[in-house]
Amino acid sequence: MTDSTYQFYLGVDWATEEHRVIVLDADRRVLHERTVRQEGVALEAFATWVSDLADGRVDTVAVALEVPRGAVVETLLARGCHVFAINPKQLDRFRDRYTVAGAKDDRRDARVLADALATDRPAFRRLAPEDPRVIELREVSRLDTDLRDELRRLANRLLEQLSRFFPQMLQLCPAADEPWLWALLERAPTPSAARALPRATVRHLLTRYRIRRVGVDDVVTLLRTPALPVAPGTVSAAQAHLTVLLPRLRLAHAQRATCGARLDALLEELADHEEHRDVSILRSLPGVGRAVAATMLAEASRLLAARDYHGLRAHSGVAPVTKQSGKRALVVMRQACNPRLRDAAHYWGQSAVRHEPHSQAHYARLRTQGHSHGRALRGVVDRLLRVLMAMLTTQTLYDPARRMAAHA
Repeated sequence: MTDSTYQFYLGVDWATEEHRVIVLDADRRVLHERTVRQEGVALEAFATWVSDLADGRVDTVAVALEVPRGAVVETLLARGCHVFAINPKQLDRFRDRYTVAGAKDDRRDARVLADALATDRPAFRRLAPEDPRVIELREVSRLDTDLRDELRRLANRLLEQLSRFFPQMLQLCPAADEPWLWALLERAPTPSAARALPRATVRHLLTRYRIRRVGVDDVVTLLRTPALPVAPGTVSAAQAHLTVLLPRLRLAHAQRATCGARLDALLEELADHEEHRDVSILRSLPGVGRAVAATMLAEASRLLAARDYHGLRAHSGVAPVTKQSGKRALVVMRQACNPRLRDAAHYWGQSAVRHEPHSQAHYARLRTQGHSHGRALRGVVDRLLRVLMAMLTTQTLYDPARRMAAHA
């Protein structure tokens, strides 16, 4: 069965407990309506019902949803159905075909999904089963990002408390996000305790955490600096806050270290398989570290496999949006994109500008032309994406000497 014709079109309005399903025939007439509960037995029974509806020819069934993954998608894909996903914003525009009053309900959304798939299939994205390693990589990568954000929030709260009564500690670590500072605060949580802290304890901490940018004398001098005058009760209140914050900071830091180790292991597993040589090629590019590589492979695996340069630059927010009408033309930053890919592209550009001469020159040229820092970074990443597509097509690793010679 080709993608050009289908016998049945199913629209599934996804929900957390119960999904609404509408089935259209090839002439877009409603044949069936039903609901399916989000339960293993119910989903298997639904998949069997779909197979019986098509007399076993499940490749004649096209299913439309708003979500690209989940139990419903995976169950139907496992049975051989052709499953398509669409952006919810696009579905909202298709809904205007059926009502100008703005009415919305589950049945209408399921009908719009099925009908739009029959008439405007290019607006949908065909889904396919994913490699289990890519699925795990996506989840671990997202967990790592969540832990990073949580760690930053906790560190900001610690910074706020230290600013209230113990600002000299921030001269040792302005961001308050290093484990050695947390260990120091556990031993000296107040200015009075810091003044009494033995020099040997400070030396032991610096040696244990391998801190060389400050010496023992520098730390002791700061700890014995006169305390900031505060209202009575402020120190004890802030100390109680630190007692809660420090264990949470240590836990988040340890969990993120575990996630990082798992990401490294997953990337190595993928690189060891011949069908995933793209991993080694991607990681050979300047500026691509563990976090960027994991995010790119997890969030854009299909685009990388398809060598889709234009799709990748759009999903990562690198491609601008042009709005033109008559003599008026406006080019703005793309907002409708994958936010995780956008963050990865930003970090990629920053790292490449720091470490790769060609990216540095391109960034400087864009800044000279009047572009902002963010716009210049997106320009750098756009050029690197084009290089990446060429490398993936030819299955070659990045060679800086070759690139500089070609540019010269």
